[in-house]
Amino acid sequence: MMDHSGSSFDSFLEREGIREEVEAIAIKRVLAWQLERAMRKQQKTKQAMARQLHTSRSQLDRLLDPRNVSVTLDTITRAARALGKRVIIRVADAKAAKGA
Repeated sequence: MMDHSGSSFDSFLEREGIREEVEAIAIKRVLAWQLERAMRKQQKTKQAMARQLHTSRSQLDRLLDPRNVSVTLDTITRAARALGKRVIIRVADAKAAKGA
């Protein structure tokens, strides 16, 4: 067992070879949480949301599943638009993100 005391969490994830996967899951969790929160606020059911997106309830469940990172940007932006929201994506310098 390695002693990771004093190292950053990012460097630990990097050493384990899982940083990208963990970051993707974290991003998806936030997106799913924001979409579900907007649906609750607007009192929109999953069935109504699926109907508005012209998709199935199971497809909407995959969109809202925080662990499913294989959802397309198109699907995410359509869902956001249906809730009167928009998706903003930004690419930042990796070194600046590490210091934050």
